[in-house]
Amino acid sequence: MILGTACALARVNGLDGLTIGVLADAVGMSKSGVFAHFGSREDLQLAVLDTTAQRFVQQVIGPAALQPAGLPQLRAIVDRWFDWIRHERTGGGCLFTAAASEFDDQPGPVRAHLARQQARWRGYLSRVIDQAVSAGELAADTDPAQLAFEITGFAMVLHHDSGLFDYTEARMRGLRAFERLITPFIPPRNAR
Repeated sequence: MILGTACALARVNGLDGLTIGVLADAVGMSKSGVFAHFGSREDLQLAVLDTTAQRFVQQVIGPAALQPAGLPQLRAIVDRWFDWIRHERTGGGCLFTAAASEFDDQPGPVRAHLARQQARWRGYLSRVIDQAVSAGELAADTDPAQLAFEITGFAMVLHHDSGLFDYTEARMRGLRAFERLITPFIPPRNAR
């Protein structure tokens, strides 16, 4: 319950706006009671990142992993990821996107932890793309890391536009951009 509240507060106020005192007020506990669970504000911030990462795995990676490896799984990841953005927007925004902006120029354990999480995510996405290449669903000369970078860019734009404009239209444009991105990499059927 405490971590769920902390995640919700961080999506609205940012990780930097999350303090032991703010969380204690929100959950109706004393500061010392919350402090006993986390030990420091930094430990609280790291726990929020880990809890959010677990939710991402449950809501995006897990369901997408049920699809066949390769292009079907990649499409499922993008679809679930875009849904994740919609759900996160209703609670204030994607914590990972906000934290990246907050901590990109602040060296320390929180930035380092976030960077490791994002590198693992990008690596996972690259491996799924590589599986599509190995299956002949994407061209042999596809650069998985580059494609993962570009897909991440679509997710960032979707996050941005869904906050300023309409999510539904932004999602449609994001999916269209994704399909347009991968289409040149899909070999003709007779070449597979």
